[in-house]
Amino acid sequence: MAGKEALVRANRAKNDEFYTQLVDIEAELRHYRDQFRGKVVFCNCDDPFESNFFKFFAMNFNHLGLKKLITTSYAGSPITGQQLSLLDVKVLPKAAREKPAYRIEITEVPDANNDGAIDLSDVEYLLKNERNVLTPLAGDGDFRSAECIALLEEADIVVTNPPFSLFREYTAGLVEHGKQFLILGNQNAITYSEIFKLIKENRLWLGYDNGGEKWFRVPNDYDHTTTGARIKVEDGVRYLSMGNVAWFTNLDTTKRHDTITLYKQYSPEEYSRYDNYDAIEVGRYTDIPYDFDGAMGVPITFLDKYNPDQFEILGWTRGRNEFEAWPTKRYMNARQIKPDGTESSGGKVNTGPTLLLARRPAKGTVYVADGVDGFLMQTYMRIIVRNRTPGRVPA
Repeated sequence: MAGKEALVRANRAKNDEFYTQLVDIEAELRHYRDQFRGKVVFCNCDDPFESNFFKFFAMNFNHLGLKKLITTSYAGSPITGQQLSLLDVKVLPKAAREKPAYRIEITEVPDANNDGAIDLSDVEYLLKNERNVLTPLAGDGDFRSAECIALLEEADIVVTNPPFSLFREYTAGLVEHGKQFLILGNQNAITYSEIFKLIKENRLWLGYDNGGEKWFRVPNDYDHTTTGARIKVEDGVRYLSMGNVAWFTNLDTTKRHDTITLYKQYSPEEYSRYDNYDAIEVGRYTDIPYDFDGAMGVPITFLDKYNPDQFEILGWTRGRNEFEAWPTKRYMNARQIKPDGTESSGGKVNTGPTLLLARRPAKGTVYVADGVDGFLMQTYMRIIVRNRTPGRVPA
C-alpha cells in the first residue's frame, strides 16, 4: 500500500509540473510594479533553475526595488538543470547535486559582467560565485514543511504557480499566515467553497490576464488526457496549452474599482425568475439591469469584472444551503428527459438554478418532478449578486 501511495504522489507531482512562460508573467506583473517596492518576494513552488518566476524577479530585482527574493524548489523536479547549469554551481557539495531541494536568497543583483544591463547572465554569475546565495534545504522543499513555512513568515508577497491539485490547501496557507499573493490557478478554483468564500469576503479576487490560451512547459513524459492539438514540441521542449487559467490575488488592482456600465432596464418579461431561488436570471453580466434592486444570478465570468463597491455577492447556486443564497425548494421524485425522449433519474435538478417552462422546449434537457406544473430547465451555475446602487445609470 505504501508503494502504491508513493506512486500516486509521484504521478500527481509530475502532472502538477506546469512551467509558466515568461511572457505570461511579464504581462501580469507589469500591473503591480509599485506594490513590490521594498518587499520580500517568495516563490515557494519554483525550481530556481527552471522557474520563469525566479528569472523575472531576479532580472527585475533592481527595477522593482525589491528588498529580497527567496525561491525554493521541490526535490526531484523532472526537468531540473536545463536552463541554468546545476552542475556548474560550485557552492554545493558533490553529494547534494543530484536533484535535492534548494533555496535561493538574493538581496542584490549587481551588474557582474559590467555590460550596463541586468540580465540572466548576471544572475547565473551570482549563483555560481556567491556562497551565501544558494543552499540546499534540509527537507524536500514541500511548501508545507517547517523550513518553508519559516521562509513564508519572512515574506511580504508570494508569487508563483502552485500545484493545481493542491490549490485549496496552498491558498489556505497563504491566508492563514496573512500574506499578500499573486498566484496562477485553474479558473474552476472559483467553484471551490473555500476559494469562493474568500472572493465573497473580498479577501481574494482575480488579476488581469485571465483566460485565453496560455502555453506551459511540461515534462517530456507528462501524462495528459487532452487532445493532441493542445500539445506542441518546440526545439525538443514539450508544451501544454490551457485556456482556463486565471491569476488569483489580494494585491490591489485598478480593474476591481472599474464600474461596469449598465444600460438595460428591468422588465419581468425579459428577466425570468428562478423557480428554486429568489433571484432573476441574467445570462450575461453585460445584461444586468441598472434599476433592479433584488438578487440576480449572473455567470461566473462576472467575477473577472466584479467591483465590490458596485455589487454585493450573496452566494451561488450550488443547490446547498450556503452563504446567503439558499434554494427555496427541493424537487421530489424528479425525472430527467433528454431531447430524444429518454428518461432517467433527475436528482441533478437539485444542484443548480431552474427555470419553470409551461411547454417543453424543442431542444435541450428538461426535468419533471412531483408538484411541478410544467417543465424545469436548469441553467449553468450562477453567482447571486445584488446591485448596491440600483436605479442609478453609471456615467
